[in-house]
Formats: sequence, C-alpha cells, structure tokens
Amino acid sequence: MALTRQEWIGLEKKAAELRDLCLDTVNWAGSGHWGGSSSSADILTILYYKYAKFDPQNPDDPDRDRIVVSKGHVGILLAPLFSMLGLIKKEDLKTFNLTGSKLGIHLDSNKVKGLDSSTGSLGHGSPIAIGMALAGKLLGKSYKTFVVLGDGECDEGSVWEAAMATSHFTKRGTNNLITIVDRNHNMIDGNTEDIMALEPFADKWKAFGFETIVVNGHDFPQLAEAFDKALAGGPKPFCIIADTVKGQGVSFAQGNYKWHYGALDEAKYTTAKNDLAAYAKTRIERAEKEGK
Repeated sequence: MALTRQEWIGLEKKAAELRDLCLDTVNWAGSGHWGGSSSSADILTILYYKYAKFDPQNPDDPDRDRIVVSKGHVGILLAPLFSMLGLIKKEDLKTFNLTGSKLGIHLDSNKVKGLDSSTGSLGHGSPIAIGMALAGKLLGKSYKTFVVLGDGECDEGSVWEAAMATSHFTKRGTNNLITIVDRNHNMIDGNTEDIMALEPFADKWKAFGFETIVVNGHDFPQLAEAFDKALAGGPKPFCIIADTVKGQGVSFAQGNYKWHYGALDEAKYTTAKNDLAAYAKTRIERAEKEGK
C-alpha cells in the first residue's frame, strides 16, 4: 500500500523532529555517534511510526513486533526517538552518556523501557533476531522481528552465520524476520569499500537465500514499498538494503566517515541546526507536492 500524502508529510515531520532532537542530544552529551544516526533516522522513523506493531503505551505486549537495532551505537538517535514516543523523559536526554545516567552510549534494555535488546557489540543483532523469530514460531505467535544492521557491521562473520541460519529455517516456515541494512558506505575508519569491500553487496544477500531489494533510505515512498513487499511474505527471508548518506542533512558531515563520532562546537552546532531546518523544509515541500 503506497503512502498517502498525509502519511508521507507526517513521516517527514517526525523524521525532521528526530534528527533535530538527536543533534540536541549530541550537543548536551558533548559528543556522539551523529553520522550513522542521521543515516538511520528515516529507517527508524518509518519502522516505529508506520510498520512495526508496537504500542508505546504497552511496550511489553507479548504480541508486539520485535525490533533489534544491531548498530547499537545509534543509541543517541534511539533515545530521542523513545522520548518522542513517550518512553523516555525529554529532560533525561540531557544526561545522555553522562555519569549516573540510565542512558549509556549503547542503550541497555534493562534500563530503557521498550528496547527489545541491548546491542553495540557489532555482529550480535542478527543472531539475537533469528532467535526471537524462531521463538515466536515455537510459541505460535504472529509477531514479526525486524533487525537493523550497519553496513560496516557486515564485516562480522556472525552476521553471515545468522543469515545462513535465517535462510535455512525460513525453508521450514520461519519467514517472520525482516533484515534492514543501513548502507551509508562508511564506517569508523573509512569508506567500507576501502576498509573491507562489501560489493557486490546485494548479490551476497541473494546468495545467502534472501529476497533482496535496494532502495533510497532517505525516500519514504521507496522505503514504504520495500516494507510492504517484505511484510507480504514469501518463500524467502527479506533483506532491505537502504542506500543512505552518513551525516545526511548536515553540510560538513555528509558522506564523511570522520563524523562517525564527533563533538560539536557552537559554530558547528548552529550550522547543523540551520542545515537540518533547510533539509526538512525541502523534503516536506516535496511530500506536499508529490503526495497523493
């Protein structure tokens, strides 16, 4: 089902609010993983606000969809998102990663209501997710499990072991796991293709038995089409490769691996705020013009 005009506009506004609040949290914390958070913002916005069966008023519902954010260093994006959902007090964001805070740089599912799994040790999210998906089938539950990976994370062998297991068990009826990769082409110390080449990336997932689609990860209609296709089901597990830009929306950070993690002085913070406002305006105007 295509996004309605109002849905599209609403998602753009939520994503803009999330990027802005994430930037504020980086500023309050003194530093943070801004680059990979900005590339994931649209993915997590459409997942939590459109597709996942998740009620913030009842985050422990046994029938809820499970969401594993394997690239756990985007905790500085997840915390603002959970604040927007009403699961974290906005005032608590000002303590992010500070001594005594319940909001560590990698969020702890024992301390953050609604977070299905603690992550951050890259390569662990996919194995956790296949376990959740298999448990759902064994318990006769209809919930879906979503796992969000980083592309640099896909250097980890455990990701491919989990992919092999997912494909194997899907053939036995477990196709309730959807994998999304934030393909921002950068990792902590350089471009992914310079550090450890991933291409032909989509073909690798296909070789492991996945139905795979590559979309613009900053385009809500394309993301919606991919999620619709994945949720329609089929004989294979589904992998959405969301082609994104690290530092998206901020002039000095876009496509720059050096902004995997960083601090903002007053000038950069002001520039980033202005850049994000202009970026949001452009995207909302497009949705207003092209939405149906």
